[in-house]
Amino acid sequence: MRTGVLAALAVLLAAVAGHAHTRSVSYSSWKLDARGANVQVRIPLLQLSRLAFDPVLDVGTDGPVADYLAGKLLLRAGEALCEPTGSARAQPAPEGWAHFRWRVDCEASGARSVESAVLLEAAPSHLHFARVAGDGVATGERVLTETEPRWRFEAEAAPAASAGTSLGGYVVLGVEHIVTGWDHLAFVLALLLLAGGLREVAGLVTAFTVAHSVTLALAVLGWVHPDGAAVEALIGYSIALVAAENAWLLGGRGRAVPIAAVGGTALLAGASLLGVGSVAPAVLVGIAVFAGCHFALLRRVRRPARLRAAVAFAFGLVHGFGFAGVLAEMALPTARLAPALFGFNVGVELGQLGVVVLVWPALAWLARGGRESWRLRVAEAGSAAICGLGLFWFATRALG
Repeated sequence: MRTGVLAALAVLLAAVAGHAHTRSVSYSSWKLDARGANVQVRIPLLQLSRLAFDPVLDVGTDGPVADYLAGKLLLRAGEALCEPTGSARAQPAPEGWAHFRWRVDCEASGARSVESAVLLEAAPSHLHFARVAGDGVATGERVLTETEPRWRFEAEAAPAASAGTSLGGYVVLGVEHIVTGWDHLAFVLALLLLAGGLREVAGLVTAFTVAHSVTLALAVLGWVHPDGAAVEALIGYSIALVAAENAWLLGGRGRAVPIAAVGGTALLAGASLLGVGSVAPAVLVGIAVFAGCHFALLRRVRRPARLRAAVAFAFGLVHGFGFAGVLAEMALPTARLAPALFGFNVGVELGQLGVVVLVWPALAWLARGGRESWRLRVAEAGSAAICGLGLFWFATRALG
């Protein structure tokens, strides 16, 4: 009963983090010439809702969204502002995105700079990825943030490729992505709550790391193009399943949890066949079968460490596609992919290891000196809360 109440409370409190790991991001491309630049901007419709824009009525030619973006993304020559020539025009865009194009001309001379204040009034952690190129000049890119909103070019005509975000900058971006990605952190915490020793922790973290590194690389390099809605939903499902598995192992391995996991997912698959939600029926049927097989195998073993590591690897593949979203949308040139991918992945791993270093010693301390009952209570309450969050994220993403 206590576990159920905690899970229900977690679901109610999770609304503020419904899109937990998805960072607020936007993208711009600047084609520089002697007179100014042609500008293209892409931004998710979901981000525009933070500013109370209507994703249908306001995203149109000469609409308020176009005016807002043209006023928040600036090109300067020296300190003089380059002025737009005409209105921003809406362009065809993939589902869930808005795409605008406009032109700016510079009357003054001097070194150019790009400046972004997009969404900072509503989301101070917003990241804007600016990419700049000119005739005969290698492409450069930089991440613009609230603390560093302006990119000053080293040359008057255009930036060199080296002027883009450095390897260290991508490491920092990776750390920020994992530290602010509550759903990824929830998954790691769920794995740690029942880890029996340092060796098991190492196995879980290694399996998760190897798996998400593989799919992160595949997605960023453009070799695999996963369905974003399915990835988001499966991340929530992975959290709920691992946390439910914790509760099931602590509660004596009864039938209720496996039946609920498999039956609930099968019901969602049936609803998907009727056109409800954004995840394909085959995906939901597949994870229902996976959940059933996993619980059946767990029932047959006394020490589930290897099976839990296998699950960490399987779901790590899914989380890797989630990590890839930020870099994949940047469409980096080939020469910039390797340092960006390496730095971002290193940052993710550092952030993840930092969480393990903070959490695992506390759990290990609870397991020693006659405090095992307290550790079990923490594991029970923590698993219930994490399961509630995972269910909320899965339901809202799968049915959204």
